Amino acid sequence: MTHNIAILGASGYTGAELIRLIANHPNMQIKALAANSKAGQQMADVFPHLRHLDLPALVTIEEIDFADIDLCFCALPHKTSQEVIAGLPKDLKIVDLSADFRLRDPEAYTKWYGNKHAAVEQQKEAVYGLTEFYRSEIKQARLVAGTGCNAATGQFALRPLIEKAVIDLDDIILDLKCAVSGAGRSLKENLLHAELSEGYHPYSVGGTHRHLGEFDQEFSAIAGRPVKVQFTPHLIPANRGILATVYVKGDAQIIHDTFQTAYEAEPFIELLPLGETPSTRHIRGSNFCHIGVVADRIEGRTIVVAALDNLTKGSSGQALQNANLMLGLDETEGLMMAPLFP
Repeated sequence: MTHNIAILGASGYTGAELIRLIANHPNMQIKALAANSKAGQQMADVFPHLRHLDLPALVTIEEIDFADIDLCFCALPHKTSQEVIAGLPKDLKIVDLSADFRLRDPEAYTKWYGNKHAAVEQQKEAVYGLTEFYRSEIKQARLVAGTGCNAATGQFALRPLIEKAVIDLDDIILDLKCAVSGAGRSLKENLLHAELSEGYHPYSVGGTHRHLGEFDQEFSAIAGRPVKVQFTPHLIPANRGILATVYVKGDAQIIHDTFQTAYEAEPFIELLPLGETPSTRHIRGSNFCHIGVVADRIEGRTIVVAALDNLTKGSSGQALQNANLMLGLDETEGLMMAPLFP
């Protein structure tokens, strides 16, 4: 059976990544592409790397007939997603890639994003979209909220350890490097080549990054008590990839064994042999996450390193993984491509 798909926000990086992935999906067909600012244009004009595909022209959201759509991906900006999704058909399956439904508490959303929640009723039915940990809920969901790319990377490196209490929950340092595509496609002065190249820098230092809302929500729920990580993200002059280096108190062998048990059946999580570390160059363009564990020279301390592609496993690949579950398909369909190398 072929499922009809719509993508809202198709002119952004995550929209283009969804098209790239769905183009080779055996059970999905793109029926509608919306990009209000570029309505009337062809995808080949917006993204020339997709010109070989037979795709519908870009239209406004209002022009789409959702009666023909089985599932809709929303790759829209924060705040816009809430307003749009609140107006979509109530029986339409939706995977949202924005931050608008990630935080279960509307007050927490207001705290971290500075806007009053505009779709509280829809929030009540939203399922958090970290597939490996919410699989059964996602299968039954109508609305799935994709995680932040930084939040996904940090959680893959920490959730099993927090759940099994094999680390000190009051001493977690998360140092993360993210490629520039994580900031989206809109024009920003600090993302100009001359401003970004030949260096990298921290941002949102001191606990102001919005993805901390997800860490607080998820880690505290797992532990059954408040857990706050020390988190500093850095912007690096690369197009794709996230590398998270996590410093924890705990035994390296026990930590590695915990990951082995947690992830041994997961098709997209690769645990490296103890002592080896991953690189973003080995996951680029794929839906895989690589995790490494190394014993620190300081006794009782361990370093965990996780790498994934922010546009694929951190966003559009994760969204497709969730959509597969929502449509009753094999979770891996359209996603088992090898990483790009070199």
